[in-house]
Amino acid sequence: MAQKPNDRNLDLKMEAADVYREDVYTDRKVGTIRVLTPVMSSGAPDAGRKPVYVGEAQIMTPMGAIPVTFEIDAASLEDAIGKYPSAAKEGIERTVKEIQEMRRQAASSIVVPQAGALPGGGKIQIP
Repeated sequence: MAQKPNDRNLDLKMEAADVYREDVYTDRKVGTIRVLTPVMSSGAPDAGRKPVYVGEAQIMTPMGAIPVTFEIDAASLEDAIGKYPSAAKEGIERTVKEIQEMRRQAASSIVVPQAGALPGGGKIQIP
């Protein structure tokens, strides 16, 4: 029987020392950059931590768009915009490799019936 959501032991506590404010920037053509600015739990800026720049793009496939997310090693928004193309290329290449690996694993998986699932207990019988 399925468990009710409140029966599970889920740890949904947010880490007060690891909170960020999120700002989104886009050129509405190529992609998006999210700037995660560290803040204290009060909402005040946390100067002890550096902002995180996260790029987003999409790969179009016959099955539809696949989102690609990648971190951009940058010191400012201007720097992140300049580094976006190379970081996006690396993120897309990584995603394509992961998709190819999943396809390879799916193609090479062999389904073996459990004993007793076939007449004769799954053993090969020669008449």
